[in-house]
Amino acid sequence: IATALASTRMSALAQDRVIKVGTLKLIHGITPYFYEKFLPAGMKVEVIPFESPTDGKNAVATGSVDFGIYGLAAATLGGANGEPIVVIGAACNRGMAVVAGKDAPINSIKDLKGKKVAIWPGSTQEVVILDRLSAEGMTINDIQSVRVSFSDMAPALARGDIDAYVGAEPGPGISLANGVGKIVEYPYSTPTGSLNMVLTTRREMIEKDPELIRTLLKIHRKASEYAMSDREAFVAMAAQKLGQQKPSIEKAAPNVELTWKIDDLFLKQAEYYGSQMLSKKQIRQLPDYKTFIDSSFVKSVEGT
Repeated sequence: IATALASTRMSALAQDRVIKVGTLKLIHGITPYFYEKFLPAGMKVEVIPFESPTDGKNAVATGSVDFGIYGLAAATLGGANGEPIVVIGAACNRGMAVVAGKDAPINSIKDLKGKKVAIWPGSTQEVVILDRLSAEGMTINDIQSVRVSFSDMAPALARGDIDAYVGAEPGPGISLANGVGKIVEYPYSTPTGSLNMVLTTRREMIEKDPELIRTLLKIHRKASEYAMSDREAFVAMAAQKLGQQKPSIEKAAPNVELTWKIDDLFLKQAEYYGSQMLSKKQIRQLPDYKTFIDSSFVKSVEGT
């Protein structure tokens, strides 16, 4: 009887296990909405959307969520500041674009000189565009940088409030679909490549419940691979969760690669990215990459 009661209590506890996952309100943050298809018995997931990468990072650091998906910039900032942020997987490559008004005389990065350009501070896009400007012999002082959130960039361009923006999907897709914007560049030519968003947790979770992390990463892998293999399901989910029209999502989808794996290229690009943040004084020191990025969980689920 005691054994049966103990088993019943354990089963009830397992059924009550709710995993909180934060993600950005962007098409390349859509993976957690597919987690439900791959959850083991006794586990539920609550997806909490965030407007900004910093909000997502802070939620992970404080334990408001168990896992978080947001840009590498915010994660690196947290790691450099000594916050208990650990990157345990990749989440998305690509998903960025420099967009200008359809009829604007802006066809290259150099053409942004003197123009009003929307950039979200503290984002991966900010670091990437600073690198691209540098490659063209320019600095941030050569443009009129305007602080605009990702979700407001496409509407701001449509209103004529800005000349261009360095955005995140589905913003560029929206601008293309409504005929307002054009792609100036997909800014993947820097050594950062197309690396964009990452899957994170806090250090306490690694120390106390590594098995949960392995379980979550298996779910994350299956969800990202499923979404990439079924474009129709991907577009439908993104349209539903983001409240966007299907044509906008269809324009954005080809510029998004949902992923999960940390490999040698990921590590090389992430460290280069950190060096760019340091050189631009966005961080005072580099994070300790030996602990900031933990690829052991990815390795443990490879081949499973």
